[in-house]
This record gives sequence, structure tokens and C-alpha cells, in this order.
Amino acid sequence: MEVVILCGGQGARMREETEYRPKPMVEVGGRPLLWHIMRVFGHHGLNRFVLCLGYKGSVIKDYFLNYEAMTSDCTVAVGRRRQVWYHGNQESIDFEVTLADTGLETNTGGRVKHVESYVKGDTFLVTYGDGLADVDIARLIAFHKSHGKLATVTTVQPASRFGITVLDENSRVTNFSEKPKVEGWVSAGFFVFNRRIFDYLDGSDSLILEREPLERLAAEGQLMAYQHNGFFFAVDTYRDYLQVNELWRAGRAPWKVWR
Repeated sequence: MEVVILCGGQGARMREETEYRPKPMVEVGGRPLLWHIMRVFGHHGLNRFVLCLGYKGSVIKDYFLNYEAMTSDCTVAVGRRRQVWYHGNQESIDFEVTLADTGLETNTGGRVKHVESYVKGDTFLVTYGDGLADVDIARLIAFHKSHGKLATVTTVQPASRFGITVLDENSRVTNFSEKPKVEGWVSAGFFVFNRRIFDYLDGSDSLILEREPLERLAAEGQLMAYQHNGFFFAVDTYRDYLQVNELWRAGRAPWKVWR
């Protein structure tokens, strides 16, 4: 089962880090954000990835083409006897990664349509290259298979950015809650699709997955929500980047479900 990861956006709200690299390559704990996301899926036995590249996609290509050198100590023989020996790579991962150029300005729906030929099975997953979560992928897939619809979106209840105060008629604070979860559910990505979803994608590079395709699926009763009550964090701004790095340094990274 393939996992399609959208990696093509420009990350304009994190320009401090994305001026020279795409947002999925921004580092958390010394490793790309993308690496963390892939390790979550790998923990659940999914190891075939299709990366939808766009903005500075060559940075992601270079990383995977030189993965062993990037993650191991190495000895290099130069000159005529060109040879490389890798030492001490303790990572027990075995990933197959397809690197697909889906265009610089292509929107999310267009990017997914671009990689149709790389999706081999009847069911595949799609997620964003900037969302960290401890979603139980096995349960998510089981939920998708149980309802028989074409699409499943993982939803979360986000925390408010601000504390909530409840006042009485005399302006007395009767209740205060520091950044509570707000009512309602929002998309966290981590989609599961039947490959018939490609029939809902017209091939236009301007197509936004979250607009007409998902709205049409919802109208037809073909979109179900998997409610995730655990951790989810979209790394969207420089402040977010600092926050997830602090969680990692403190040993409090809930998305680290692998050993």
C-alpha cells in the first residue's frame, strides 16, 4: 500500500527556514520533518512512499539519493579507486521511495493526480509533509475498510490558540480555560482513498483536493471521518518549528511511536 506525501508547497509562513529548502526538509531534532512522518507510517508496516515534489524538490531528491551518506559515518576512497564504506547506520528501516516532480505551482489535487501511475493497489494513503501525529495507522485503515466508502479523512479537535474566559453580566470571570480544545473537527490529513478517487481529479494543476473533490465525495456520501483524539501538530510557522523542536529535545515528542 502506497503512502503519498504532499511535499511541494513553498512554506511561505516559515520563510526563516524555507528560503533554501522545502518545508518537509526543515529539521526537527536534526532530521527532516519528512523523515519523522515516514517513520510513523513505517512503524505500522507501510514502507512504500510516493513523494509529490515541487518547490525545491531537488533538495528532497538529494537527501534520498545520498541517504546512507547523510545518516551514517563513512569512509571514502577518492581518485581511481572510487569507493565508499558506511559505518554505524543503526536505523532499521527499509523504505522504497518514489520521487515525483509534480510541478512548482501545482495544487494538492493536481499533485495527487500526477502520481496516479505510481499507485498500484486499490487502497492508498495521502497526507501532508508538515503534519506530525501519533495516528494509529492500522486502526485508520481498518476503519476505512469497515465502512466501504471511497474516502476517509482523519479529523482532530484543535486547541484554541488563546485562553477562553467566561464572564457574567457584571464582567466577573466565572470560568477560565487555558487553550481548550474547540468545538468541531478539522482535517489533519492522513487520508485513506480507494483508487477510484482519481476519477474525481480532473488532471488540472489548479485543482485543490480539499475543495471540489472532497466536497463532491461528501455530497455523495462517500467521505467518512476517522476521529483522532491523540496528538496532532501542523508545523506551519517558525513558532511551530521551535515548539516541535523543544518537544523533541525534552523527550516529549508524542509522534515518536517507533523505537
